[in-house]
Amino acid sequence: MIEPFITLVVATALLLGSPGPAPLALAATGATFGRRKGTPFLIGVLVGLTVAIVGAVVGLSTLFAQFPYVKSIVQYAGAAYILFIAYKIATAPLEPNHSETSIPDFKDGFILNLLNPKAYVAFFALFSQFLLPFPDAFLSYFATGLTCLIVAVVVDIIWLVSGGFLKPIFAHPNRAPIARLSFAILMLISVGYSLFLS
Repeated sequence: MIEPFITLVVATALLLGSPGPAPLALAATGATFGRRKGTPFLIGVLVGLTVAIVGAVVGLSTLFAQFPYVKSIVQYAGAAYILFIAYKIATAPLEPNHSETSIPDFKDGFILNLLNPKAYVAFFALFSQFLLPFPDAFLSYFATGLTCLIVAVVVDIIWLVSGGFLKPIFAHPNRAPIARLSFAILMLISVGYSLFLS
């Protein structure tokens, strides 16, 4: 049981920790607004991820297979929302006491991962390839999902905290617009790439 567990943890860390819309948004939020103000966004990202895990387990992949247009709708809705988050980060004001409404919040994080095609694809892959081998099927899916969520919590906290270390750059009047725009562009490239692969 130890070997399948380690394999699952490593695969989950690689899939969910690679630069994509959610990790880049977390890093940019931490860099722009700080770790404390970015925490509600982090919690929203993780709750949205939990819904994605449940969706993968209960058979969203079957729905997508039977109705391919639903997958396209979700993918493009997700891409549009990621564009919105990227815009919020790129256009955040430079003043330290910026408006609370400009900070990505719980709702933004939740919707971001709820509509993130990369999250669903990652969980379809994880559940089909790295399901923990318990005698009971429900226990296998539950333990696998819980393990994925725990790894995601660690990985996403690392992204938010690492972004916080970049805060001095994001607060600098000359460097901040370039840094924020760079993160926004990386977010758009990552979602465009995931749409291209799907």
